Amino acid sequence: MDPRLLLREALAEAKLGLKEGGLPIGSVLADASGRIVARGHNLRVQTGDPTAHAEVVSIRNAGRRRDWPQLILVSTLSPCIMCTGTSLLFRIPRVVIGENRNFLGAEELFAQNGIGVTVLDDPECVALMRAFIAQHPDLWNEDVGK
Repeated sequence: MDPRLLLREALAEAKLGLKEGGLPIGSVLADASGRIVARGHNLRVQTGDPTAHAEVVSIRNAGRRRDWPQLILVSTLSPCIMCTGTSLLFRIPRVVIGENRNFLGAEELFAQNGIGVTVLDDPECVALMRAFIAQHPDLWNEDVGK
């Protein structure tokens, strides 16, 4: 399972969110073999739902499952405390993050709970988020509760 291939899929979700007028943050859930079982992107602007962050949307889209502890969560951006908590609730043991330069989420909480975290520091993820924050600081600040 190549985490960079999964990140490409999460990045496609992020670009879809941007195209829809929302935030460019995407996520996928995959099984241990790398097969994507769910995907999502930030829908907060599109739906008016303040909890519709990419990771939560991806988890919602996965539906009822019993194999959460065998899944991998991939996100283009470091997950916030809400998304981290949702991942911990369902015991997702591994998280792959595209970048954490523009926003450092609750990665220490993952570490404290024994969750494996890989930060890929992907240049495309960094550039996409940096440009969005510069162009839409109001939406970004709203997304992170400022």
